[in-house]
Amino acid sequence: MSADRAADWAADWAADPSRLSVRYRITGRDTAEVAEAIRVEQTIEFPVELAAGWIQEEVVGRLERTSGDEIVVSYARGVIAGGLTQLLNVLWGNVSLFEGVRVTGISLPDGGASLRGPRFGTSGVRALFAAPRRALLATALKPMGSSSAELAEVAGILAAAGIDIIKDDHSLSDQPWSPWHERVARCSEAVAEANARTGGRSVYMPSLNVPAPEVAERAHAAKELGAGALMALPGITGFDAMRALADDDSLALPIMSHPSMLGSLVVNRAQGISHGLVLGLLNRMAGADLSVFPNHGGRFGFSEAECAEIRDEAVADRRPLKPTIPSPGGGMTVERVPEILDFYGNDVALLIGGALHRGDLATNAARIREAVEAAAERA
Repeated sequence: MSADRAADWAADWAADPSRLSVRYRITGRDTAEVAEAIRVEQTIEFPVELAAGWIQEEVVGRLERTSGDEIVVSYARGVIAGGLTQLLNVLWGNVSLFEGVRVTGISLPDGGASLRGPRFGTSGVRALFAAPRRALLATALKPMGSSSAELAEVAGILAAAGIDIIKDDHSLSDQPWSPWHERVARCSEAVAEANARTGGRSVYMPSLNVPAPEVAERAHAAKELGAGALMALPGITGFDAMRALADDDSLALPIMSHPSMLGSLVVNRAQGISHGLVLGLLNRMAGADLSVFPNHGGRFGFSEAECAEIRDEAVADRRPLKPTIPSPGGGMTVERVPEILDFYGNDVALLIGGALHRGDLATNAARIREAVEAAAERA
């Protein structure tokens, strides 16, 4: 495809603002055949010729565009009625069973499909941390096997040094050496005590890696125990479970999304859904104020281009959805802060893990806080 043709395609592939438009890339298969299968399977899953005329016209997906190996299928607003679960079902339901199909673009209908999205967004989260310009800092409590008292001691040190978000590692759940309620109470208390000494606004963020019936209950318990934010795992407990937490006005805490189990949607470049859509847009649609993902150059193999997709989709104009703060992790060091901020800008939450523990924890945490403040002054 020529550069001019590619520009035209990008500009007008989703021309009908009243419909959900989805762009698919087809690899190794007959594009026309797969396009026909998608528009039927994602709607009526029934022989088209046997459906009533109005169903054929108004309910079955509409093939809007074909260009090389990419197609656009659009869906009527009524087809995606029922909230986020149905929208996801139409986006990637039966077609997820097809080989060689990848979702590369999504255009939501006017009004954002009636989704509220992030409660706080970038500006709201910045206000909570009194950080109008600098990059935010996050870290995970590690390793599994530490007691609640040991994790709380680390949390207090990190908060005193100015790390904004001290979260559970996603592997921490309800293990016998650190039961969930005990850990949340002790870590929340340690962070609150550090804030009282320093005047800081750090928060402890427990993981909601818990059985499905307990997600909402544990979220409210975390708030009562003093947690200032929550971490959801939508690949495990579901995107709509995270959406329900974000929409809960009686909870009203910032939510971070962790990508555990979402990797299978993105890592096969000929299959699944693009990095930016899964870790950027879907998280926004489901209410994540912050989205964790592996930074390029780390151990998970995400490329610069794929991280750029996530960065850009997290903040793209998708009104009424507020932007989500990208939170890249992996390979984060004090020395890399300028390079990483050049790539992401200051509207980012840098997730620093093991590097803080190589040497003196308090000193390392303070150095990285100083580094992001210096970068904000230079910006």
